[in-house]
Amino acid sequence: MSAESFLDEARRELRRVTPEELVGLTDAFVVDIRPVHNRLAEGEIPGSVPVERIVLEWRLDPHGDHRIPGFTADSTVVVLCNEGYASSLAARDLRRVGLPNATDLVGGFRAYAAAGLPVREGATPAIT
Repeated sequence: MSAESFLDEARRELRRVTPEELVGLTDAFVVDIRPVHNRLAEGEIPGSVPVERIVLEWRLDPHGDHRIPGFTADSTVVVLCNEGYASSLAARDLRRVGLPNATDLVGGFRAYAAAGLPVREGATPAIT
């Protein structure tokens, strides 16, 4: 299986959101999996929570002992990366650990910023 077909398969499970739709999701838990150097250079979406990809499933397992407080299995979780590729795979994996409303941001942070939507400067320390 190629990387493209692997990505296509993951996206068939998701109802991805556009940057404009994200702004209207006031109750969404927005998770930024971009590396700190990207967040420092480009900024972050206000209200987003940076979580390192390597611990994502552990920190967002709604029934796990190491989860981040503040969300439940019913929460809408929107994952974002730079351009919307790695986030699709991450959202698919979150659905598998018990978050049926996990999805990702079409075009990633860069599409969000290009749409002229609010950006917070700098980088918040990531949850590890």
